[in-house]
Amino acid sequence: MTDPWVALAADASPGARLGELRRAHEAFTSDGRLEKPVRTVVGQSWRRSARARVSPDGAASVELCANELGPYRDTHPLAPAMPVIRELMGAYAMDGEHLLAVCDAHGMLLWVEGHARARRRAERMNFVEGARWAESEAGTNAPGTALAVDRPVQVFAAEHFLRPVQQWTCAAAPLHDPRTGRVLGAVDITGGNGLAHPHSLAFVQAVARAAESQLALVAPRSGNGSAQLSALGTDEALLLLDGRRIRLSRRHSEILVTLALHPEGLGGDELLIELYEDESVPPVTMRAELARLRRLLGPELLRSRPYRLGATVDADFDTVARRLESGAVAAALAAYAGPLLPRSQAPAVVRLRHRLAGQLRAALIARGDPGLLADWVHSPWGAEDLAVWRALATAAPPERRAALLARARVLDAEQRA
Repeated sequence: MTDPWVALAADASPGARLGELRRAHEAFTSDGRLEKPVRTVVGQSWRRSARARVSPDGAASVELCANELGPYRDTHPLAPAMPVIRELMGAYAMDGEHLLAVCDAHGMLLWVEGHARARRRAERMNFVEGARWAESEAGTNAPGTALAVDRPVQVFAAEHFLRPVQQWTCAAAPLHDPRTGRVLGAVDITGGNGLAHPHSLAFVQAVARAAESQLALVAPRSGNGSAQLSALGTDEALLLLDGRRIRLSRRHSEILVTLALHPEGLGGDELLIELYEDESVPPVTMRAELARLRRLLGPELLRSRPYRLGATVDADFDTVARRLESGAVAAALAAYAGPLLPRSQAPAVVRLRHRLAGQLRAALIARGDPGLLADWVHSPWGAEDLAVWRALATAAPPERRAALLARARVLDAEQRA
């Protein structure tokens, strides 16, 4: 088999492979040994699942009730793509007694549709709308692993980390924002071993491409006096302006973020203070950067006297803040791609970075949702957040608390050293 993302070659025997995988799964879950024929993508996922303290006999948790699920998915960026996904996958799922599912970027199942008998069976393992199937919660599975590696992937039977899920086979592909490239979620087809064929992976990839094309068609144009700014989780912000994707330098990213925070504008001295921690930087240095940025963006967007933006900027950090203010904690975390311009030392950026992260983590701790807390501590920016680890240990099911408390104690000792 040449494609590492496909579970079985077209001429392979599912029955023979199933027995080998069950033995390999038992070896890994009993003493951590990875044996053939476990694929690299699956072995790496099993290791991530083990590090996240996922129990092989556990289950995904249902975290959104109907009252929360409806408003969240109705306003989710993937909602406009659902008609296309249903058109392409609906009949296939019904005829084959499969399920089509779409999740958000954190593995929360937003839509699960398909054959009634398959849906009833899937309910027994919590493969339902409102359940979280991220790897950190449900171990190796197609939608969760596709999100983790940002690649289409197929997961066959005993390749699933959770034993109750090993009677299923699934294929999933990530879905991206066509403007920014950011992962919005994943589309999945789940069913029996008949899906363990290269065609099912190719099919779900094609559906993902069609869904992204639909999102591009319905995406608002920025020529109406607005622009989109993505500055979370990156040192070089991305600006979408009049159909252009502009990758900004670090200094230009700081300037745009600062001006987006001050739509009323800033005088030269004020902007200098907000941008440079070194008070000895001369104003001519800043003016030179502004001149270069104006040549890049055009004088209509970057104006002077005072320095301000000539268009409404829809910034990703504003989206997180608005969702927090409305109490939509899960939606805020879904929009949070990481710290704002992580390596920037510009005073305005540093203040906002700390404030936004602090408000989000405080909301997560107050909410006490184990799935959301787990997503935070298993992210690059939350891996050493002792307070959130402790909150997760408190909120987690009893069988996981000892391991989580042990991790918190190790982290506490490391930070005291």
